[in-house]
Order: sequence, then C-alpha cells, then structure tokens
Amino acid sequence: MLYAVILAGGRGTRFWPLSRRALPKQCLSLDGGPTLIQRTVARILPLVPVDRVLVVTGPDMAEAIRAQLPDLPAANLLIEPSARNTAPVAAWTAWEVARRGGGTICVLPSDHMIADEHSFRAALGLALTSAGEGGIVTLGIRPTHPETGFGYIEPVAPTAPGCITPVRRFVEKPDHERAVELIRSGCVWNAGMFCWRSDIVQEAVRRFLPRTAAAMQAWSEGAPLPSVWGETDATSVDYGILERSDGIRVVPGEFGWSDVGSWPALAEILPAQEWGSGVGDVESLRSTGNVVYSRDRLVALLGVEDLVIVDTPDVLLVARKAEGQKVKDLLDQVERHRPRRYD
Repeated sequence: MLYAVILAGGRGTRFWPLSRRALPKQCLSLDGGPTLIQRTVARILPLVPVDRVLVVTGPDMAEAIRAQLPDLPAANLLIEPSARNTAPVAAWTAWEVARRGGGTICVLPSDHMIADEHSFRAALGLALTSAGEGGIVTLGIRPTHPETGFGYIEPVAPTAPGCITPVRRFVEKPDHERAVELIRSGCVWNAGMFCWRSDIVQEAVRRFLPRTAAAMQAWSEGAPLPSVWGETDATSVDYGILERSDGIRVVPGEFGWSDVGSWPALAEILPAQEWGSGVGDVESLRSTGNVVYSRDRLVALLGVEDLVIVDTPDVLLVARKAEGQKVKDLLDQVERHRPRRYD
C-alpha cells in the first residue's frame, strides 16, 4: 500500500504579509491558479488515492487546510499539538500508517511548485518502488545555479534522470564558493522529499531517537497525543534520521521544481514582464526587475528597480529584492510591537 504524507505545518513567514498564521503560504495561490497545497495533493493522486493521503498541520491552520481540501477524509487531517520540527511528524505518521496496516510512504512539502508533473510522478514512482524494497530513498533536484539557501546531497557517482544512486553524504547550506564546487562535483539539491516503508521509519526512530519512539509507542497504546508529544525529539528528519542512516539512495529529478521560498522567487514561476514579474494590475515607467503582488489596487511603478511590493488589505510591504529572505525578521519586529495584529 502506498501512502503520502503532506507536511503543511509551516507558517511561510517569508511570504508575509500575504501569508498569515491562519492562512499560511501553502493555502495561497501565488499565480492566480489553485493553491500550493491543492496542487501538491492533486499531482500525487495518480499514484496515491486521496484516502491514503495524510496531511499534517498545526491547530491554527487546521480550519484553512480543511477548506482547501474538501475531499480529504476527516481522519486524514492530522493535527500536531505543537511545532516540534519534522522528525516527530515523520515518526507519528509512520506509527499511524502502521496502525492502518503498514505501507510505503512518500513525505512531501505542501508549498512547492512543480512545472513538469509527469516527470515528477515518474521520479516519485521510481523512488516509491525502490523504497518498497527497503531503505530510504530521497528525491534530489538538479541544480540550476549555486544556491546557498538549500542543502545538498552528494551521490557516490554521477547521476542521471531515471537512475537510483547511493548517497555518500548530506551537505549543509554552503556559501557561494562551496555551492559552485558542489555542483561541479555532481551534487543535487535536497528538496525535503523522501520515501520509506513505515516499518523502516519505526526501526530508524527506535535506533536514533529512542525518546520519540517511546512517545509514539505510548500513543499507539492509547496515551493521548498531547500527553506524549512534548517527549519527542524536536529535530528535523535530516538531522535526526537521514544523516545518521546508512544505505540511503537518491533519485535525481528535473521537473521544474521551485520551493518558492520568498517573494523574489516568484520571478522563477511567473511570466516575465517589462517591469519584472508578479500578480495584479501594474503600470510601469522606466522600471525593471520588480516583483509585485496586488489583488485589489493598481500598482504604479516609476523609475524603480529590484523591489518587492506586496499590497494586502491591511499591510503594504516594500523591500529590496536582495532583502527578500529577511521578511521573517521584519515580521518578528512587527509581532513584538503589535502582538497578534498582523501575523
């Protein structure tokens, strides 16, 4: 049996002020089409039926997620008591799938864009088949540039689409010079997508995260989840399991992937305009390289370059594109000065 676990607990703070606590990034349409989480679920349905799609989110976001996915069975929306990173979620869903009879699981973020869904499903299907035979299989993305915001996966040998290669190691987010070297050596981006059997996950959690395993075992025997959740290891799947496991394999992919990690990344997925790229009604004079998002008002650009402009009913964000990754820092300041008003 194949299962999909969709990770939908993040707030997407780098997409503030559009992304909010009750309507996070994964519930947004960034190009005027379906929302990110709707696309994520729809693209895997040819492989995994909706009754075996599990979506994990937090209490603040549950209502928004339900509204986004009306066909998802109620029992398949799993609400984590609090955010404790991805390793506890991986463990919890492994025990949940085991409770349902066991199977092979693909774990996917809910807020990525993929242009070539056919090629994506081909790579994911290959990874699921391989993982069904044992071990852990991750999907890697062929780099298009020396990105410093992603981790990298180093295979033991050069990779090609349609191939499965053992992983030598995972590499943390590098500086620019190191990123160039990693690409030259054949490394791929770590996109946080991986496949494994429920029993393989349970074995790895028992080995590397015994406190989490004990908490999940207590839950499976009837303890309320909130009573044991705080006993889990608040760490990521990468640190807690993947980087400590042997025999991991990678399937490289080329399917137009973007994590759409910040406002400047919209330029990667939206058509280019004379003034830049974005969504909304824009008039421009002598302006280039901008990113604009506005649903309700005309945005008029005059002699400006490389700006991010996001217009929402209660907040207007104006930033240099080079500062796009630091929107979270600005939101932290806003929350300190105006608690729970604009988050």
